[in-house]
Amino acid sequence: MTTETHPQPCDLLIEAGWVVPVEPHGVVLEDHAVAIRDGVIVALLPVAEARARFVATQTVSRPEAALIPGLVNAHTHNPMTLLRGVADDLPLMQWLQGHIWPIEGAVIGPEFVADGVTLAIAEMLRGGTTCANENYFFPDVQAAVYKRHGFRARVGLPVIDFPTAWAKSDDEYFDRAGEVHDQWRDDPLVAMAFAPHAPYTVSDANFERIRMLADVLDVPVHLHTHETAQEVTDSLKLHGQRPLARMDRLGLVNDRLVAVHMTQLSDAEIALCAERGVSVVHCPESNLKLASGFCPAGKLQRAGVNLAIGTDGCASNNDLDMFGETRTAALLAKAVADDASALDAASALRAATLGGARALGFGHAVGSIEVGKQADLACVDLGQLETQPLHHVISQLVYATGRHQVSDVWIAGVPKLRGRELVDIDTAALIANAKQWRSRIAAIRLT
Repeated sequence: MTTETHPQPCDLLIEAGWVVPVEPHGVVLEDHAVAIRDGVIVALLPVAEARARFVATQTVSRPEAALIPGLVNAHTHNPMTLLRGVADDLPLMQWLQGHIWPIEGAVIGPEFVADGVTLAIAEMLRGGTTCANENYFFPDVQAAVYKRHGFRARVGLPVIDFPTAWAKSDDEYFDRAGEVHDQWRDDPLVAMAFAPHAPYTVSDANFERIRMLADVLDVPVHLHTHETAQEVTDSLKLHGQRPLARMDRLGLVNDRLVAVHMTQLSDAEIALCAERGVSVVHCPESNLKLASGFCPAGKLQRAGVNLAIGTDGCASNNDLDMFGETRTAALLAKAVADDASALDAASALRAATLGGARALGFGHAVGSIEVGKQADLACVDLGQLETQPLHHVISQLVYATGRHQVSDVWIAGVPKLRGRELVDIDTAALIANAKQWRSRIAAIRLT
């Protein structure tokens, strides 16, 4: 007696020349397919087996492409996409205090935030990014825009020690944070984090409130810290401690901390981050452009610190290109460590995917191609002449691939980019809107 096996239904079957699951580390699976049902990965198996086992509502076949987890941009200020190139070639504090903050003071509001995030989402999708860790004002507006476009995000609840268009007092920052968090508490795509700006703009009292609330609400704390040598010097003068030591005194150096930049680190501080489960977000191009210093990515990785990669905002990068950022991170790590093996290609890709997902608290759901995870995926065409001949898939992805080679993107199994064309986003309208913002900002700068 034989038992007949009936093919199983699935919504989507993606067949690729190579699947790079990221977990297990460094693995490349040739001629494999991913089966997706209800937005979840239900199988990863050879193409021939997939065709026999599944009957798919839709099949996407990309024999010259690598299928990778969607990239995770672990530190962004996406409304600032509208400030791309507005003040370049300046050191951090001159750039921030002399240009960015005054312009923001004139334009910031729900319209600016919504339009900037929309432009950023389109740019990120075209570059294979499916998730962002957002840090800006009007988180309620940001969350609504991310949700409308079906884009995965961890949105920061801002806290800073001076009035802004978002809040006028300490209590208002925290009251509004609580309201936004409660509104998005159970959303499958959009979650919240606390986003105190930096040690030099947030008081001990407010950091203590953040620590208590982050514990109660079970959310990360997304913080710029140890970004420049000046920040460390000023902290020693004002507090008698380096910023990380001050954060430790206030109870914030733990597995909730997403520490961004971290260019000024001692070996003892690296060991502390490893011991406490801190995630470090490396933003190499912003750090290079602002001459902020070099994050010791190789040392962090060797110490066992969870390393993620972020672009920072378009006002200081000036793009949201995670392929470019990952390449820069890998190359810079080698120069800083004086070691050509520091942050190898597989580790860099891991930082740009699973490392970012884990930093955001999303590692259980995204960041690798594994059964049971959400189908946040990107297809990268490696058949073009710029990536030929193809000796090593992961090396080619990190060292030779451009974001223009991303052909298809899905978030929770929903197509967002198909054959290089954005799904349900009007590119011409986005460009026209960006141009009118350029005119408005130019008029402000002339007054």
